[in-house]
Amino acid sequence: MHSAPPRATPPIPGAPRAALFLAVPTVLLLVLVVAEWRPLFDVDGDIARTTHRWAVAHPDLTQSARILTDWVWDPWTMRALCTAVVLWLLTRRAWWLAGLLAATTLVGTLVQQGLKAAVGRERPVWPDPVDSANYSAFPSGHAMTATVVCGLMVWLLRVYGAGATASRVGLAVAAVSVIGVGLTRVWLGVHWASDIVGGWLLGVLTVALAVAAYERFVPEEQRPGGSGGGGERRPGPADGRA
Repeated sequence: MHSAPPRATPPIPGAPRAALFLAVPTVLLLVLVVAEWRPLFDVDGDIARTTHRWAVAHPDLTQSARILTDWVWDPWTMRALCTAVVLWLLTRRAWWLAGLLAATTLVGTLVQQGLKAAVGRERPVWPDPVDSANYSAFPSGHAMTATVVCGLMVWLLRVYGAGATASRVGLAVAAVSVIGVGLTRVWLGVHWASDIVGGWLLGVLTVALAVAAYERFVPEEQRPGGSGGGGERRPGPADGRA
């Protein structure tokens, strides 16, 4: 008996609209940071001072946050996960998906590094720091990279028609990772809160643009479940017979 191929799933509707919707708050936040809008910076400062006091007062939690941010949710860990998935897709001859994941992760990295250099926002400075980080603050590379990679993984589950349980587990792991890495960066005093929000917004926007490009440019027969070069095929009349 032949095993059933992955179910073909309809594209996520409205990806271009979602990208346009996300672009508005993303650009707005970027403008406010570049303009050094005082109310935003005041809120950032209040949050940073509060969380830094907590970090100094709770060294065990701070050490846990350092392990999570440096190893579990580090950008290189996220990129390694994406690379492993890309290699898996290549073994299944899912060329379009493999290329899209690799390109999206690369573009996300270039965008965040370019914005860091262009904006040049200083990181928080403390007389008693609990951690340190390199490069400029906005946007958070940890937050953006985790959002891009985890978002792509959740979308990939849908593309391959994952069951309800697998989809829920994947979404839960992604949510914990994306939110968790943002919280650790603020807790450790190496980012302002708006750096994290900027990384999240840019990450979701990047994924939305990638999904929109997939829907627009990848032929149906080249997608998982299609009949072309995507490495999968639709069930035919002979399927189901021993």
